[in-house]
Amino acid sequence: MILSSSLFGRWALFLIVMFLSACTTLPHGSGLPTSFGKSLALSGIPPAAVTLDVRALDGQVLASHNQQRAFNPASVMKLVTTAAALDLLGPDYRWITRVYVQGNLAGDVLDGDVVIQAGGDPRLAHEDLARLLRRLRSLGVREIHGDLVLDRSLFQTTLEDAAAFDGLPHRAYNALPDALLLDAKAISLRFFPDVQTQSVRVAMEPPMVDFLIEPPKLDTQPCINWREKLGPVVDPSSIHFSGSYSVDCGEQVLVLHAHTLNHARYFDAVFRQLWRELGGSMTGVMREEKKSESARELLQWESPALSQIIRDINKHSNNVMARQLLLSLAMSPTGSPVTAEAGAAQAKAWLETIGVNTQHVVIENGAGLSRQERLSAEALSTVLNHAWRSPYMPEFIASLPIVGVDGTMIRTLKNSAVKTRAHIKTGSLNDVASIAGYVKAKSGRWISVVCMINHAEANSARSSFNELLEWIYENY
Repeated sequence: MILSSSLFGRWALFLIVMFLSACTTLPHGSGLPTSFGKSLALSGIPPAAVTLDVRALDGQVLASHNQQRAFNPASVMKLVTTAAALDLLGPDYRWITRVYVQGNLAGDVLDGDVVIQAGGDPRLAHEDLARLLRRLRSLGVREIHGDLVLDRSLFQTTLEDAAAFDGLPHRAYNALPDALLLDAKAISLRFFPDVQTQSVRVAMEPPMVDFLIEPPKLDTQPCINWREKLGPVVDPSSIHFSGSYSVDCGEQVLVLHAHTLNHARYFDAVFRQLWRELGGSMTGVMREEKKSESARELLQWESPALSQIIRDINKHSNNVMARQLLLSLAMSPTGSPVTAEAGAAQAKAWLETIGVNTQHVVIENGAGLSRQERLSAEALSTVLNHAWRSPYMPEFIASLPIVGVDGTMIRTLKNSAVKTRAHIKTGSLNDVASIAGYVKAKSGRWISVVCMINHAEANSARSSFNELLEWIYENY
């Protein structure tokens, strides 16, 4: 039998891993578990492309490999950001968005401006803004004879390019942070095909004033790759589609990043539409400037607690919320605009306090959506073990996806004994795959695990990660 070169290469890797496994004494914590190594070899992933750290939560190392080498961690970097935030900010930390007025309020008419002072809230949604505006209406304000003034000075505003990471600026995961982040600057489109009228109805959230949706044409083709087939084009004041939508697709939802609108323009469009729906009116324009000393505070909007925010970040791997959180680590009473570099410096300083050597740690945005970020398995294992001993351990673990139950692990190992017995954060980029978290083994012991793969075949290794989790469950 003649083997192709690629198949021969995979079998060569398999034999190498078998040899290394045979020479490995796993009880002393060295090397890749045999079943895991075999699975990686069959996927064409060499041992050099893998870093692993598995240890009991009493500190005993159970398996390790390349554990001190810095790898691209992808989204498991969020565990550093969220654990640091729990320690530095506290689980009940909240972000405050403030509403001020400047001018004369007589009856229901404000002869002056409404000022929104941003507080960096990672989870401010249009439903929250609607409640805030209802409170403003309840104070008697109906007509605003002035401008909407937005103070976004808390974070340093930059001219970042949403297409810079992968050339797909309309993808929601590419949303950029902002002190006045609203709905992560997302537009949710719900499609309803109508056979009778041979058309497609499209409902949009959040509602935005002077923003138009041009529905796609209806077709009768099979419903395959419907998102790509639609070909959405996001303009500054509209969305249209270069493709069509199949009647066979039924009702579907597409979430787009409104990358052609800056954060201020997006907030303004939503604010005006909601204010109009509440029976209010506004005659002025939107402008950006810092709140003046003469402005009078009327209202506040308080975010959910940090302990709730990190559940969204880790369970659903929300990139822009993680980026907001990293910036929040560096907020100071002086009011100087915060930068990602300052947030990263705070996170690295925190890592050093828990015993991590940060010489090779690279933090760019704290979300893992980066080609520059670097972290070793040993460093992340130290974070996991510190979090386990922290007073905030329950809040941290509750933020991680439960295997086979929710978040990014909802479809994983649903028919395995590991289901419900592991809390695991995942990471994925082109050429990067990673997992990190905790497993409650069959014995009842809690074990931490960190594994990262940096290789062209990394994302074919998801089944190998499953082998690793089952190995931990069965053996410890």
